[in-house]
Amino acid sequence: MRNLIPLFLIAFIVSLSSCRKDFDTVASSGNLGFSKDTVYLDTVFSNIGSSTYTLKVYNRSNDDIKIPKIQLGKTNSKYRMMIDGLTGEDADLNGVGDGRVFNDVELLAKDSLYIFIETTADIADIANNNPTEFLYTDDILFDNGSLQQKVNLVTLIKDAYFLYPKRDSNGIQENLLLGTDENGDEVRINGFELDPSDPVNGDEFHFTNTKPYVIYGYAGVPIGKTLNIDAGARVYFHADSGILVQPGGTLNVNGTASPDNNPLLNEVTFEGDRLEPLYEDVPGQWGTIWMREGSIANKIKHLTVKNATVGLFVDNCVLDIEDSQIYNSANFGILAKSATMNHSKNLVVNLAGQTALLCEFGGSYDFRHCTFNNNWSSSKQLAVHLNNYYEDENGNQTPYSLVQANFYNCIIYGSNNIEFFLDKFDDSESPVQFPFRYELKYCLFKFRDAGTSLQYNHPEYDFIREDNTLGNTRNKDPKFFDANRNKLNISDDPEGGAYQKGSLLYIIPNDVLGHLRTSNPPDLGAYQSAAFPE
Repeated sequence: MRNLIPLFLIAFIVSLSSCRKDFDTVASSGNLGFSKDTVYLDTVFSNIGSSTYTLKVYNRSNDDIKIPKIQLGKTNSKYRMMIDGLTGEDADLNGVGDGRVFNDVELLAKDSLYIFIETTADIADIANNNPTEFLYTDDILFDNGSLQQKVNLVTLIKDAYFLYPKRDSNGIQENLLLGTDENGDEVRINGFELDPSDPVNGDEFHFTNTKPYVIYGYAGVPIGKTLNIDAGARVYFHADSGILVQPGGTLNVNGTASPDNNPLLNEVTFEGDRLEPLYEDVPGQWGTIWMREGSIANKIKHLTVKNATVGLFVDNCVLDIEDSQIYNSANFGILAKSATMNHSKNLVVNLAGQTALLCEFGGSYDFRHCTFNNNWSSSKQLAVHLNNYYEDENGNQTPYSLVQANFYNCIIYGSNNIEFFLDKFDDSESPVQFPFRYELKYCLFKFRDAGTSLQYNHPEYDFIREDNTLGNTRNKDPKFFDANRNKLNISDDPEGGAYQKGSLLYIIPNDVLGHLRTSNPPDLGAYQSAAFPE
């Protein structure tokens, strides 16, 4: 019954607009029309229900007809249907139709009806040798004998490791402790600690590439433990889920470069668990990868993060990251608080509701051959924001030290006039000076300050205006392939603002895709330039 609830809701709405009185009918003549010959239900995970799909059936004749039978081809089909608000015959006599067989379905002349279709399939029940993927098919059969017509049903079922909070013998669900609030009360989050010897999944501290991982809640990495993720691993997160690296824990993502003809083969991917094309680029489908204060030696290589609320949350800890891409974050691509990211290379961050890279409460950063772009449709979005203080709700500021924030051979760009924003603690009346050190060399950045308060009132921007002395380029189109589709590759057009504008002093030999950087001087950003296809 629970699985049919979405169908009930949709069908009820449709039925309100298609109520009809009893009418005289003739038998169907086998000339029904259909909105499609095959209904493709997009990829789902084993035992996880699909979205609801629709098929429209047309009676194009001048007669009111009765279709003797509409049914699924397989007796114990994993598909289920609802037709005009009805759930079909009650085969197991439990008082509820099972969505497989419908008798004597009436349809007015020149009218149509909707069939709503879902599936929930267990790959172990329908596949031999338990493969990781199985194409599951069936048919919707209309009428009988020589008049029978059919519409095909097709969906891909993927097997996966499922990780989620367990319940103890008292029915209490597992959760993770974050600390205590100002009143000394515990603060907890929906989640669970990974298990080195789970009876179903095995060692959950080692994500392999044999099957995808689907995570519900936050997967916790406790003190003294390391989560190792192999090249080619696929990790899918349900809503409000993510990975939480606790103090003393470590995250180690070990992706490697992939061949050009299969660019995601060895990349590790983190994204939401809705696999339909409709959700492919929808931000905010899941939570974040949170490396908490006190987590140690976090390292990320060749990782693609898509559609999170915050792609990476680096909370007063160390993260070395290279050859990685973060796209479509609802709030921030990277949120770094008092973090140390001194080995950040070939990093691409694009499209974030607020800021692609926010470095707040100081910290220490070094970015080389990175691309920070933000084409989010908002007047307040930024590519890069640097800050060295915390401000409470009463406006009181607590300063921190921005030890360094170096950007070398980087691109900082986007759709707004100001994409590089400096937010410095006002220490004019403070006896203690807190550093606010940053440096851009051989970078392309977007900074059109004419007519803004930044033009005259912020002396820390002075050297940006004198960008030529440091090899920087300002406000010149980098010639991205298609920034709105996360294609941040740059053109080899000499007119482009990123083409051969870098310095060999800061070069990283290979780009984010593993291609050798051959330009002299090198290109800016994470990609070696190339001719775009027509």
